[in-house]
Amino acid sequence: MDSDFRPGEGRRKKFAFDKGRQLDVLALEEVKSLLVDRKIQRDHLIEYLHVLNDKFNCLYSKHLRALAEIMKLSMAEVFEVATFYAHFTVEDDDNKNVPSLTIRVCDSVTCSLFGSEKLFNQIKEKYDGELQILKAPCMGQCDFAPALELGHRHVGNANIDKIDNLIKESNFSPEIPQYISYDEYKSNGGYSLYKNIKEGIISFEKFHKAISDANLRGLGGAGFPAAKKWEFVKANKGPRMMCINGDEGEVGTFKDKYYLDRDPHRFLEGTIIAAHMVEAEKCYIYMRDEYPGIINVLKKEIGYLEKEGLVDIGFLEVRRGAGAYICGEESALIESVEGKRGIPRHRPPYVAQDGVFGFPTLVHNVETVYWLREIYEKGAKWFLSHGRNNRKGLRSYSVSGFVKKPGVKLAPAGISVKELIDEYCGGMLDGHKLYAYLPGGASGGILPENLSHLPLDFDVLQKYGCFIGSAAIIVISDKVNIRDVVINLMKFFEDESCGQCTPCRNGTAMAVKLLEKDRWNLDLLNEVCDVMSNASICGLGQAAANPISGAMKYFSKKI
Repeated sequence: MDSDFRPGEGRRKKFAFDKGRQLDVLALEEVKSLLVDRKIQRDHLIEYLHVLNDKFNCLYSKHLRALAEIMKLSMAEVFEVATFYAHFTVEDDDNKNVPSLTIRVCDSVTCSLFGSEKLFNQIKEKYDGELQILKAPCMGQCDFAPALELGHRHVGNANIDKIDNLIKESNFSPEIPQYISYDEYKSNGGYSLYKNIKEGIISFEKFHKAISDANLRGLGGAGFPAAKKWEFVKANKGPRMMCINGDEGEVGTFKDKYYLDRDPHRFLEGTIIAAHMVEAEKCYIYMRDEYPGIINVLKKEIGYLEKEGLVDIGFLEVRRGAGAYICGEESALIESVEGKRGIPRHRPPYVAQDGVFGFPTLVHNVETVYWLREIYEKGAKWFLSHGRNNRKGLRSYSVSGFVKKPGVKLAPAGISVKELIDEYCGGMLDGHKLYAYLPGGASGGILPENLSHLPLDFDVLQKYGCFIGSAAIIVISDKVNIRDVVINLMKFFEDESCGQCTPCRNGTAMAVKLLEKDRWNLDLLNEVCDVMSNASICGLGQAAANPISGAMKYFSKKI
């Protein structure tokens, strides 16, 4: 055999360049110029995607390839993150007709009940081709339904005339709320508590006991005692981290937005106190992309804390979500903080043991830390002096639907829906009677009017197949078809499933198909619900069945 012979030689065509998607030099320069003032970090991938999406109103493939080159990542890694989040739109390079403005119309339960579908069709008819027109899940504007987002500007009680005027004015920037400034907050004793804790005047044990005595529970949904969390995280060897879960994505929930819009420094002081409790070396504040005004405010106000030496530069870092309900789950949120897809982790280990970048991590909801200063200064007895029906404390209820005065209602823990509507919401809208209610948003289940006397409590509702969660109360009237509500909720879960596990991915899709039939197959629906509840990896799939189960149990004659 010829010594120069090489088996297989000549079979493959030779190229002057590497295989795969080719790097566009001009696109590379465009991306570099947009990121010129930023230190390139792997965990900032989502932040960089936001920069590109804000600039071009989409993500062109050529820019994703360039970003992969800059970050020394594979195209697959960048692409899978870009396509995971709803607020990123990936477009082919040849598409030169991408509208410069996106409008998102909320189609979640409350907005749907108040005419969002009709509004969407009106916008579509008038602006199709001029705007990128999309349906979107809950935006935290349920008390002003129907709501939409025009660019980065949210519009409540929306109608076509409002949209026309804002477009004429090119008014697409987020509204900045009127809030208590740093100077005003400080003049009223703000940050004194934190300074006393930091200087050792108030010990960990003393502060921990005050919060433990008040039985402050996590107010994001799970209801785990806050002081217990500190113990668990601190029991693990450092360095330790902290994350604030500001991804308030549960349908019907807007309490965190309410407090941040008004008093962001009470939240910030609570955050750095909690971080001090576990000796965290860094804190990530993860805010949903639907709150652009709040994100801007927090970044600005954190600057004052750094300037005054209350925190080290970079200790508090605001991260911008990108539209993914699943990131409200704490391990999915941490994946997103690390610049990845928001895929829930298998547990154990728990995030208190293995969280951000593998370090023990304290995760708190916005409202949980918001209450820390108030409870300590007024005392556990003050907090526990409130309550009804043998329950103690205060709760912030996000109330929407067919009531005269929707909004955030600070009311005694254990209050019933009937009491909440009558005493805090001005009663039902004229011409409407209470028919049903959701006690905990989309995942909290559904209950009939004859159970409106039940205390809205972590423990009580479980025996009825429901839970209070984030206390998102959606009030449904007798003029609403309960089937439509359940289908709306299941379509939401189908859209928001991360797709990681089969019970949730296939179960939600199958449930939607079964619900849309003229007659429900109750036996098959029960089977699907059982599988989702018992075999899903995270709370999304486990709770997705709750609205169906509630409808079958309490409204069987209507379905």
